[in-house]
Amino acid sequence: MLSTLLAINFQPEIRGYIVVLISVGVLMGSTYLIVGTNVGARLGFLISMTGLAGWMMSMAIVWAIYGIGLTGPSPSWQPAEPITIVRDGAQLNVAEVVDAPIDIESMNPTAAAKKVSDALVADGWKILEESDPARGQAVASADEIIQIEAEEFVAGEYTAVNVYDKGGERYPKIGESLDFFAFKHAPRYAVVEIAPLIEQRAEPGRAPARAQIDTSKPHRYVVMLRDLGAKRRPAFLIAFGSGIIFFLFAWLLHRRETYLRNNLALKA
Repeated sequence: MLSTLLAINFQPEIRGYIVVLISVGVLMGSTYLIVGTNVGARLGFLISMTGLAGWMMSMAIVWAIYGIGLTGPSPSWQPAEPITIVRDGAQLNVAEVVDAPIDIESMNPTAAAKKVSDALVADGWKILEESDPARGQAVASADEIIQIEAEEFVAGEYTAVNVYDKGGERYPKIGESLDFFAFKHAPRYAVVEIAPLIEQRAEPGRAPARAQIDTSKPHRYVVMLRDLGAKRRPAFLIAFGSGIIFFLFAWLLHRRETYLRNNLALKA
């Protein structure tokens, strides 16, 4: 017996399940026991389940309002289709980033990157400032794509020059500014401009040299699509399910009370 208890104590998963089961049994069971000893087993069960479902519904509504508690997947940047990494700025139209091809033939990489940037801005893309939090999120996602998924660079071999953003408008709106009922969104895209760096030689005892962009290599462009996620979906589902159970048990209590009053009136 002692060895069994020690084995359970050193297994976090089993111990966690047992703690949850005991907590549920003690908290809910003690409430049902107290109510049941006063009003009876059946009526006590209805009252306890109604209170539990109502509390679950209220808690889930708070979760849904503030985005806390049990949450779903958060918004994130995902690789866009049909092409995620564009290695030639002239091919951005193939990735459906711009409508027409950009003529950068026979131009050096620096001039070509400048012309591509101007073309993106002219096509409605917005350059995000370095202080914009959305820029950092897009760069972090682009790092994961280009380092882990594509395995094209490793950290320190490139730098993010610019981040372009387009789309994501909310609708329907009332007037120009009131968007309280704007539950739908247009697709939102981001393009992260990647510039290779010159390989620096590390010398013992000296600080690393400042990173320099390799002007002999073309820039690359990581195209991403914004996934809005479903952060509040679990809370809404719990609130909806608990609400159904709450109103069902409340209706059963009401029907029982109605039958009791009718029977007492007949006896009188």
